[in-house]
Amino acid sequence: MSSTKPDLTTTAGRLHDLRNRLEEAQAPVGRDAIEKVHAAGQSTARERVENLLDPGSFVETDALARHRVEAYKMDRTKPATDGVVTGYGLIDGRRVCVFSQDPTIFDGALGEVTAEKILKIYDLATKTGVPLVGIYDSAGPRMAEGIVAGAMQAKLLRAATAASGLIPQIAVVAGPTSSLASISVPLADLAIMVDRATLHLTDPEIVSKVSGTEATAQSIGGAAVHAATTGLVQLTTSTDEDAVQLARDVIGFLPTNNRAASPVGDNPQPGETDLDAFMPDDDSAAYDVLDIIAAITDGDFLELGSAHADNIVTGFARVGGRAVGIVANQPSVLAGCLTSDASIKAARFIRTCDAFNLPLLLLVDSPGFVPSIEEEKSGVITRAASLAYAFAEAQVGTITVVTRKAIGPSYTLMGAKDLGADLVFAWPTAQIALADAPTAAAALATDADAYAAENLNPYVATERGLVDAVIEPSTTRARILEGLRLLERKVVYPPAKKHGNIPL
Repeated sequence: MSSTKPDLTTTAGRLHDLRNRLEEAQAPVGRDAIEKVHAAGQSTARERVENLLDPGSFVETDALARHRVEAYKMDRTKPATDGVVTGYGLIDGRRVCVFSQDPTIFDGALGEVTAEKILKIYDLATKTGVPLVGIYDSAGPRMAEGIVAGAMQAKLLRAATAASGLIPQIAVVAGPTSSLASISVPLADLAIMVDRATLHLTDPEIVSKVSGTEATAQSIGGAAVHAATTGLVQLTTSTDEDAVQLARDVIGFLPTNNRAASPVGDNPQPGETDLDAFMPDDDSAAYDVLDIIAAITDGDFLELGSAHADNIVTGFARVGGRAVGIVANQPSVLAGCLTSDASIKAARFIRTCDAFNLPLLLLVDSPGFVPSIEEEKSGVITRAASLAYAFAEAQVGTITVVTRKAIGPSYTLMGAKDLGADLVFAWPTAQIALADAPTAAAALATDADAYAAENLNPYVATERGLVDAVIEPSTTRARILEGLRLLERKVVYPPAKKHGNIPL
C-alpha cells in the first residue's frame, strides 16, 4: 500500500484511497503471512477461491468489512475482510457463490461480521438460485466476541438448513476446522476434504483428558477418519488445488438449483466391455460393478464415498450426456450384501439426487443384508427403513437394472417397482426371489435345487409385472438412454404436507 496519504478532497485522491484499501484486502495481515502459508505448501483463502473459479471471473463482496469489537484489545487489530473471502464467479461458465475462511486472521474464527458476510452470500445464492461452495478453515466461534459469535453460528446453521434442497451446497474442508464451525460441513450436500485438514467438534486435549486416551486432531477428525469411518466426507485429496478442482467436477454434474433440469452435455461412447459375456457362470463369483458402470455410462463416473461402506457404490455419471446418480451393489465386497452403513450412504445420496432432479440408476446384485449381531445392534432396521423411505420419497425418474441377485430385503429396498421405480429391467442372469434356495427350501420343506430352478430367475417377477423387460446385457445402455429420455417428461404431484419424518 502506498505510504503517501491521498488527497481526499479530489476525485483522483479518492480513487487512490480506494485502491489502497482494496490492495490491503488482498493481504489483510501482510505479505509475510501469505509467504508463511505458501511455505507450508498451502494456498491462501483468496487463492483457493481463484483456483475454484474460472480465471478472472471472481467478483468479491464485502472486501472492506472489519469487525466492530473493542473488548480484549480487539480494537488494535481490525484487518480488512475480517477473516473470510466472499463473492461470486463462474465455474465452466455457470454462476456460483463462494466463501473461503482465512486462517491467517484470528485462525479463521467466526465473529459477527464474518458471519454477516457469509449470511449475505447464502442470501444471494438462494435468491438467485445458484450453487454455493464453502471453503472451511476455522477454529470455530471467535472467543473475544463471546456468546454473540455462538448466536451468529446458529444463524449460519439456519441459513444452510433453509438453503438445503434449494441450491447445491458443496463443502471443502481445506484446513483445521473445529468446534461449532465443524457442524456446518455435514449440512452441505457433499463434502471434500484435504488430507492434512482436520474436522472435529471437541478439542483433542479435552477428549484426551476425559477419555483417558491420547487423542490428536488427526486421530479423531482426520480426512481418513471421515472418509472411511464416519462417512461424512465423500472425496479426499492431497492438495488445496485438487480439492477445489473436485468441487468444480461435482458442480458440473449438478443443476444450478432445485428447479433446473439435469445437465446435458456431450455424448461420448460407452466403454468396450462385452456385457453379454460379462457375468460369471458361477453365481457366487465376484466381479467389479465399476466395469458395468463404465460400459453403460459415458466413461466419466465420479464415485463418492468409496472408502466408506464400499459394498455399495454411489456417484455421478453421464449417459448420452445426461447427468445421473448411480447406486449399485458391489459384489466384490461382502458379496454385495447390504449393511447399516451402506443403507445410510445410499439413502443420503438418493435424497441428494432427488433434491436436484438427477435421475437415478440402480444396479442390483445383492443376496440380502449381512446377518450378524453387530449389524442388528448397529440399528440396521432403522437404517434399512431410511433407505426405503429415501427411494419411496424420490420423485425423479428412476431406472433399476437387476444384473444378478435381488433376494429378499435387497429386492424390496434396491429399486423395486412397487417402491417407486419407473422402469425395471433384468438380465437373463437375474435371480429375483423372496429368499435364496437353501432358506426357501427349509421353510417350505422342499428340494433346494427344485426351488432354485423354478424361482431363481427373472421370469417369475416378469410374469407378475414386477420387471418391465428381461434384456440382453449388451442392450443395457440403449435401454437406459431411451428410458432417461422418456422420464424427462415425468410429472409427480405429491400430497401437500410440511415434510415427512424419515427414520434417523
